[in-house]
Amino acid sequence: MDTLFGFSGTFYAYLGAALAVLLSGMGSAKGVGIAGEAASGVVVEDPDKFGQTLILQALPGTQGIYGFLIGFIVMLNFGMMGSPVNIPLETGVSILAACLPVGVVGLVSGVAQGRVSAAGMNIVAKRPDQTSKGMVQAAMVETYAILAFLISMLMVFNIQIPV
Repeated sequence: MDTLFGFSGTFYAYLGAALAVLLSGMGSAKGVGIAGEAASGVVVEDPDKFGQTLILQALPGTQGIYGFLIGFIVMLNFGMMGSPVNIPLETGVSILAACLPVGVVGLVSGVAQGRVSAAGMNIVAKRPDQTSKGMVQAAMVETYAILAFLISMLMVFNIQIPV
């Protein structure tokens, strides 16, 4: 069987790379947006707190970086950066499966981390000397994005194109 639902292995490999980047990027964009809205409220009251709020706002952006890295590694490892490739169906589906952890977890954790970061803006507003506590709380969500990134990376590195 050379296709699955009429699509080749190469299609599934590109789909995997795209989903890793798209889903984690969407989670980061939403999370950074949520945190940014809260940061604006703090900064309008005290412009000197911009730096502290910027750090909390940036934290949910890492999920998009993890997804981008997996997408880039897939394209690099399987020769998808230059000339056309012919990836076998089994390999393409394996690549798609390997990209899903970072994409799906990045989508969910990016939004969750944005909410925790937004809540941390209250710490910046009322107790700026305690800002690091809000950062630690937001970083707890990051743990799961890192785990998903590592699993996706290990899976990608263990996929081999049959010769």
